[in-house]
Amino acid sequence: MFNPKLIAVALAATMAATGSVIADGINSYNFKPLDGSAKAAGWDPASPWKLPKGFKQWVVSNETDLNIYDNGRDDWHDMNTVNETGPMKGRFMYRTHELRNPENQPHGGSVSVVDLKTGETRLLVQDPGYDALDGIRWTPWGSILFAEEIPGGRLLEVFLEADLMTAKEVVDRPAVGRLAHEGIDLDRDGNVYVVDEHRGRTSGCGGAVPCGGGVYKFIPAVKGDLSSGSLYALKVNGADGVGQGEWVGPIDPLTARESGSAAGAQSYQRPEDLEVIGNTLYVAITEGPSDTKTDANGTLVFTSELYEGRVIAIDLKTNKVSNFVKPGVNVPVEIGMPGGEGHQTGFDSIDNLAEAPNGDLVMIEDNTPSDIWIASQVTNEYGASRYVALFASLTDPEAEGTGIYISPVDPGTLYVNIQHSAADDGDATWAISREERKQQDEKEGDHEGDGRKRDK
Repeated sequence: MFNPKLIAVALAATMAATGSVIADGINSYNFKPLDGSAKAAGWDPASPWKLPKGFKQWVVSNETDLNIYDNGRDDWHDMNTVNETGPMKGRFMYRTHELRNPENQPHGGSVSVVDLKTGETRLLVQDPGYDALDGIRWTPWGSILFAEEIPGGRLLEVFLEADLMTAKEVVDRPAVGRLAHEGIDLDRDGNVYVVDEHRGRTSGCGGAVPCGGGVYKFIPAVKGDLSSGSLYALKVNGADGVGQGEWVGPIDPLTARESGSAAGAQSYQRPEDLEVIGNTLYVAITEGPSDTKTDANGTLVFTSELYEGRVIAIDLKTNKVSNFVKPGVNVPVEIGMPGGEGHQTGFDSIDNLAEAPNGDLVMIEDNTPSDIWIASQVTNEYGASRYVALFASLTDPEAEGTGIYISPVDPGTLYVNIQHSAADDGDATWAISREERKQQDEKEGDHEGDGRKRDK
């Protein structure tokens, strides 16, 4: 059915992507949106990000600092967080390294730490059994949560020594759920939200489709203690995974995918990250399909291709679920590749999320070119953001950006990782800001030839 309101929103988003409108909608960094995604032909390893005028980029830490996986293997820099509370707040950055198939890699998965004041970089934890480490989050009680992105993956908690660069203890937290973990976040009450990075709409589990690919909420028995509590899964009464939601359970955390689905949980197609901003939980759904129907035999039939992805918003007070950013609704659909005939810059395969300084949502794509978008929390009557703008785009022809993060201590700087770089030992953590690089430059000076020299 023709809906003039939705068409008007889509048109406004298309104009936003080209910078024709948006001035009053996105205030996070007061930037003019890019005119389109980056072309690989413009790749400069020392300045791989296409940025709005006035912004600078530099390497925080790259593979030369540790070279965890040598002999040409990528370090797979993945997700970031800093010590958001306590002594020396904001000084240390913690990163997961998404090494896969540890049986073929004697070192196993790793978490590293960077002293943002001195540049010192260390391994925090490493174990031959760690596989595909992905999500990472600082807790209000001063520990670090990280998790494995494999079926039945663990969520682990690191307790730190006083120097905050040495691990005291790593504890498995099975009560939070055995899942293909990526995103992790917490609300003001200490509840933990996680997702199952699984194609629940097509892959299912044990022959059941849909199954898995859900969103989960863990309520600890004691705030700040994740050793026990109750795990719930999000159920949505509405088409396409939007509508009125409720948290069903408790479910069995050791079979969270199956038991959640048995309780009626919504299956999404590869949810990868989530972010709590105020009373809203945002979830990145990396793939479609966006539309399904049931045939005469009651079989679920897919009526759209597996592409695009979207971000949903869950109101944590009412549990209402809406499409916050969705291609063809309030942001353009990606068509082709930059430089190709008929190319259109658009929103595709969204992956990681972060909170902008003013509460807007920052989003990065899991594809090439990897674009970074910012969406305003100002929404229309359907819950969709009214303003979505293209902030940055990655020129590296083989890489993807991941792990976008903004420290509450340094809101003017956006941190983002590059993994699978086409450059030798090119995986790295980058900073993007209007300001000059501080602290490390003052202590070490610029490092020519490794991408650390400031981009003017």
